[in-house]
Amino acid sequence: MIALAVTLLIAALYWTLLYRGVGLIGFTAVTAAVLLGLFAGGALGPVGLAVASALFLPPALLFNLVPLRRAVVTQPIYKLFRRVLPDMNRTEREALEAGQVWWEAEMFRGRPAWRQLLDFEMTELNDEERRFLNEETEQLCAMLDDWQINFELKDLPPEVWQYIRDKGFFAMLIPKSHGGLGFSAYAQSCVVAKIATRSLTAAVTVMVPNSLGPGELLVHYGTEEQQKQWLPGLISGKEIPCFALTGPEVGSDATAMPDTGIVEKRRVDGEEIVGIRLNFSKRYITLAPVATLIGLAFKLKDPDGLLGDPEKVDYGITCALVSADTEGVENGRRHFPGAVFMNGPVKGEDVFVPLDAIIGGPEQAGNGWRMLVECLSAGRGISLPALSTATGKGMYGVTAAYARIRRQFGVPIGKFEGVQEALGRIGGYAYILEATRNLTASAVDHCTPSVVTAMMKYHMTEMMRQCILDSMDIHSGRTIIMGPRNYLAAAYQALPVAITVEGANIMTRNLMVFGQGAIRCHPYVYPEMEAAKNPDFDAGLAEFDRLVFAHIGFAVNRGVRALTLGLTQGRLARTPVSGEMAGYYRHLERFSAALAFASDVAMGVLGGELKLRERISARLGDVLSHLYMASAVLKYHHEQARGEADAVHAHWAMQHHLAEIEKALYEVARNFPVKAVRPLLRLVTLPRGRKFDGPADSLNARVCDLMLDADPQGEFTGRLRYDVYVGEGEDDPTGRILRAYEKLREVEPYYEDFLKALKKGDIAGETLEEQLAAAVRAGVIDEAQARGIAEYDPLRYDAILTDDFSHEYLVNPLSEEARAEERRNGTLRKAS
Repeated sequence: MIALAVTLLIAALYWTLLYRGVGLIGFTAVTAAVLLGLFAGGALGPVGLAVASALFLPPALLFNLVPLRRAVVTQPIYKLFRRVLPDMNRTEREALEAGQVWWEAEMFRGRPAWRQLLDFEMTELNDEERRFLNEETEQLCAMLDDWQINFELKDLPPEVWQYIRDKGFFAMLIPKSHGGLGFSAYAQSCVVAKIATRSLTAAVTVMVPNSLGPGELLVHYGTEEQQKQWLPGLISGKEIPCFALTGPEVGSDATAMPDTGIVEKRRVDGEEIVGIRLNFSKRYITLAPVATLIGLAFKLKDPDGLLGDPEKVDYGITCALVSADTEGVENGRRHFPGAVFMNGPVKGEDVFVPLDAIIGGPEQAGNGWRMLVECLSAGRGISLPALSTATGKGMYGVTAAYARIRRQFGVPIGKFEGVQEALGRIGGYAYILEATRNLTASAVDHCTPSVVTAMMKYHMTEMMRQCILDSMDIHSGRTIIMGPRNYLAAAYQALPVAITVEGANIMTRNLMVFGQGAIRCHPYVYPEMEAAKNPDFDAGLAEFDRLVFAHIGFAVNRGVRALTLGLTQGRLARTPVSGEMAGYYRHLERFSAALAFASDVAMGVLGGELKLRERISARLGDVLSHLYMASAVLKYHHEQARGEADAVHAHWAMQHHLAEIEKALYEVARNFPVKAVRPLLRLVTLPRGRKFDGPADSLNARVCDLMLDADPQGEFTGRLRYDVYVGEGEDDPTGRILRAYEKLREVEPYYEDFLKALKKGDIAGETLEEQLAAAVRAGVIDEAQARGIAEYDPLRYDAILTDDFSHEYLVNPLSEEARAEERRNGTLRKAS
C-alpha cells in the first residue's frame, strides 16, 4: 500500500512539473532529488540506486550539457531540417512577415494572458469623429435613395458624389499633418458601417479610398514630392483613386502577375529620360471607371541595368502611380457585380511613366508586394468587418420588428419556433460581429494585425451571409419583390462581392488563416526556420538547439495542460473575472492549450505536407478564429455589460463559439491523415468527448424575446444602433417598419385583447372602424385604445406591402413621365 502511495505521489509530482512547464534543468534536478529521496527512505537499496543512476545519468548529461547535446543530438536534426526545409521566395516571405501578431498569438500559444486583453484600451470616438458620424454621415445617409441608386441611376447621384468630396469622406485615413481628417481606424469603421446600413454602393465608394489604395500607400511609403503632388487632390476629392492589382490571369496568386514594367530610355519633349514602359490588363478594380489616379501593381524588369545594378534584371512586384489621362491608359468601362458601385477593368498598352512614378521613388523598386500586404492587413480590419457588422446590426433591428408586426395564423411570426431559430441566430451573430469589429478596429489603431484581419475577413463575411439569408427567409415574399420598400435585396445581390474580395473566402480559410497564423503566432516555428537558413552554420545550430528543445518542452506542456484541463472541464484554468462569465475564460484557456498541442502534432507529423492538407489546416484555423472571436465577446461584455440583454447575447455567443471549437477539433482528429495519430489527438484535445452543442433552444428563445421586445430608447438597443442609420420619412424603407413597430409596442397589450375578441366572435364588423366600435361597446377596449389601434393598423398594413410598377417605368426608369406616375402612386419617394 505504501509503495502504491509513493508511486502515485511521484506520478502526481511529475504530472505537476509537466503541467507547470518546468524546464529541462529543473526536471533533471527534481528527478535526482526523487532518486536520493527514495534511497534515503529505504525504497531503493544501493543496487537499485546504482541501476537507477545508470539509467538516469547518461541522458541527463546528454541533454543538459549543451555542447554535448548540440553535437550528438541536435546537429543531425539540424542538418536534415536545413536540407528538407523548402526555400521561401521573396513574395512568400513578405506575405508571411506582413503586419504583426497580436492577441491571436496569445490564443494560439495555449496559455493566454487574460490581463493583456482586459487591460487593452479600446478606441473611442473623439469629439470630432462623433460629430462627423452624427452630422455629416447622417446627412449623407439621408441623401441616399438606394432604389434610385441601384435601379434607376446605376450610380450615386451627382450631388452625393459632390457631398462626399466636399465633406472629406475620401480623406478619413490621411493624417491631419497632410490636411486629411486623420480619423482612427475605429472611427472609419463606424462611418463606413453607418453608410452601409443605408447604401452598400455609397459605403464601398467611401471605403475604398480609405483602404488599400494610393492614399494609404502615399502616406506610408510616398516621397515628400509625391505626397505634395497627389495628397491635396485626394483630400479634396479632385482626384478619385483606385488600385489595380487583380487581372484575368492573376487572382489570389499575385506571383502569377503577367503585367510588366520595363525600365528604358525614351525621348520625351526632346529630352531623353529614364522611365518605365507599362503593359497591363486589370479587372475587378473598384472606382476604376471614374478614377483619375491609378495605383498600379506590376512586375518590374531592368534589362539594361538603368537602375544602377547591371546584375539585377528582375525586381519583382512594384507599385506606381499613373494618371488616368496618361497616353495608353484605358478605363471607363464597368463591370456589373450585382451592385452598382463603380467597378471595372483598366488597361494599359505601352504606357510610359517616369521613374519617380514608383511609390517611394526608384529605391522602392521591387518592394510593392510588401507595401500591398501590409496595407491590406490593416484595410481588412476596417472595411469588410464594418460592412459585415452593419449588415448584422441592420438585420437585427428590422427583422425583429417585421417578425413582431407580421402575423400568420393569428400570431406574430416571431413566435414560431422555426422563425426563432433563424432570428436568434441573427441576434447572436450581430452581437459577435459588434464585439469583434470593435476589438479588431481598435487593434488596427495600435498595430497592424495581419493574422487577425485575415480571420475576420472570412468569419465576419460568412456571418453576414448567414444573417442576410436568415433575414430573407423570415421576410419571405416581402423581400423578394424588388422596389423602394425592399431593404434587403441590394445586400442579398451584393453578398458575393464581400465573400470574394480581398482574398476569396475559400482561399482565406484554407490557406491563409492557419498557414500564416501557425508560423507567425507560434513562439518557435518561425525562429527555427530562420535559424535553419542562417548562412553561419555554427550560429544557426546554436540557436536551433536552444529553440528546438524549448519547442519540445512547450509541446509537451501544452499537451499535458490540454489533457488535464479537458479532464477537469477547465476547472484548473485561470480566470481574471468572477461571476457568470468566469467559466468561459477557463474553457477558452483549455481549448487554447488543445490548439497549441494539435498544431504542433500536425506540423511535426505532416511537415510540409500540411500545406496541402487544407481541410486540416482550415479546421485548426477555425479553432484559432473562434478563440479570438470568443475572447472579443468576453472583452465586449466585460466593458459594456449593463444587464440581462448583454448577458443573454453573450451566453449565446460563447455557447456558439465553444461548440464550433469542439467541432473543429473533433474533425481534425477524425480526419487526420495519419490514422495512428488520431487516438492521441482525441485523447488530448477532447478527453471526455464533445460537451458543447451550441445555444440551446431555450437560450435562443430568450435572445428572440429580447429582440422582439427591444425598447428603441433602451441602453442596449442604443448601443447597437449608434452607427446604424434609421430613416424617419414616411416613405423610408426601414423607417416605415420601425414606426409601425414602435406604435405596436404602445398598443399591443390591448391590441391582443381586440384580436382575441374578434377571433372568438365576441365582436363583429365589416370594417376596422366597425370592429373597433363594437369592441368599445363590448368593453374589450376603451375609446382611447380604439384610436391607438386605428392609428396602428394602417402603419402595419403599409409595413407589409410590396411594390408594383408600370411597365413603362420598368422599361425606362429614367423617363420623367413614368417616374411622375410612380410618385403619384406613392411607389417612389417624393424627393426621388
